Amino acid sequence: MDGIHLLVVNLSRFQFALTALYHFMFVPLTLGLTFILAAMETAYVITGKEIYKEMTQFWGKLFGVNFAIGVATGLTMEFEFGTNWSMYSRFFGDIFGTPLAIEGLMAFFMESTFIGLMFFGWDRLSRGAHLAITYLVALGSNISALWILVANACMNMPAGAHFDPETMRLTSTSFVALVFNPDAQAKAVHTSVAGFVTASMFVMGISAFYLLRKQHREFAARSFRMAALFGIISTIAVITLGDVLGRLDYMHQPTKVAAMEGLWETSKPPYEPWILFGIPDDKKQTNHLEVGVPFVLTPLLTHDFTTSIPGVKELKNQAVPRIESGIKAVSALKRYGEDHRQADLDIFKAHQKDMGYGFLASQYAPDQDIAKITPEYKSTIIEKTKNDIVPNVFVTFWAFRIMVFLAIYFFVIFAMGSYVSLKRQIEKNRLFLKIITWSIPLPFIASEFGWITAEVGRQPWSVYEILPTVVSSSTHSAGYMVFSLIGFLLFYSVFIVVEFYLMFKFARLGPVKYHDRDSLSKKVFTYQEGWGD
Repeated sequence: MDGIHLLVVNLSRFQFALTALYHFMFVPLTLGLTFILAAMETAYVITGKEIYKEMTQFWGKLFGVNFAIGVATGLTMEFEFGTNWSMYSRFFGDIFGTPLAIEGLMAFFMESTFIGLMFFGWDRLSRGAHLAITYLVALGSNISALWILVANACMNMPAGAHFDPETMRLTSTSFVALVFNPDAQAKAVHTSVAGFVTASMFVMGISAFYLLRKQHREFAARSFRMAALFGIISTIAVITLGDVLGRLDYMHQPTKVAAMEGLWETSKPPYEPWILFGIPDDKKQTNHLEVGVPFVLTPLLTHDFTTSIPGVKELKNQAVPRIESGIKAVSALKRYGEDHRQADLDIFKAHQKDMGYGFLASQYAPDQDIAKITPEYKSTIIEKTKNDIVPNVFVTFWAFRIMVFLAIYFFVIFAMGSYVSLKRQIEKNRLFLKIITWSIPLPFIASEFGWITAEVGRQPWSVYEILPTVVSSSTHSAGYMVFSLIGFLLFYSVFIVVEFYLMFKFARLGPVKYHDRDSLSKKVFTYQEGWGD
């Protein structure tokens, strides 16, 4: 592959990564805050206490800012599939397009309609009707995420799809298999509950800020308690679903697991340690300064104490016959496209399951033409290709660990928050309140690193073991990609500045209705007497 095309591919990947990470800064808060709003409004409908209505309206204002900017950043990402990844779109569009189209209908029709009613229907709808609308917004946003993850799951675990050699496209064979892909279901719930954790920390952190300043104390105390309880449940769920996803990756994406665990050599059960700290060296295929906990990795992934886990070196060697088979498949497919001989089609079908490895090897063929691979040069191409089948171990390893370590931290924070809240001792723990306030960005960071783990860990494939990323991009010039990348950076940076400005402004302003109430409440109540019930 010539250097210019490789540069275009890398620039396209970098631009899409930035676009996705920018967009994903807004998604988790949207997913989680909707259900917290529904819980607050449910308390209002059941108890009739106005404070819960005011809590719903205030946090709903911050949700509205986040949702509006999140939608705007998500629009451009979908267009990038057509502009920067035209080969991917042509090859995979029949599968990928269907859930995206359904998601578009839900995001722009269902959510938009109900969000309007949620914000402007307080005085026009009954309490029960408005509560139903709020729940529909919550369900709509999370179902919208489900369809995105259905599309993404098929990239990781292709299901309900078949390659058609006549059209050179993946075609849909089962919509049911596409929707009920195990990876899609686990990833959708994991992503949603990660959003619940993000929203819980967001609400709890801002509430802690108010309590530190002794502002809006009744409002903040109740918000703090609901967020802490919501958060502890969500954190348990996100850790549990993370284990399910790890198990699925072990079964279907062994290269991702090897990279996540920094496992260069095949494991020796049951002793194999789970590495707490290490510096993976992709060139030397070893870990420096490794510190691990023995007897953990084997049962964690295999759910037994006897099964070994293949390491990077073994996986590379296992890929060699698949690369050889893939070269035969792609060569036969190319000949069939030219002459449509049944013999070539039969050869292709015999080696079709390894077709992706042939596409991966084609980047090293003269002029990227796999038919030009000569027997004497074939071993060199296979050697180069087998080194490409594993993602960047350093990035995947540390992205995964940052996500895991932060999840454990959240569990501790929410557990402590629930305890001090139920004991009505929140304001006595000022250091703890400061820690929570400064922890607001951490769930966003954890979500970003979770996304990095999933997407970098899938490399070198855009569709796992079927379509390599290196052949998925459009044929743009490097200059176009640089210009486009700068434009996206500027465009999205404006959105982030606007988001931060509006969030800080409204959060600092707080629930304005409480300014007078607080001064009165300080004379009548103490937190322990009146605000903890």
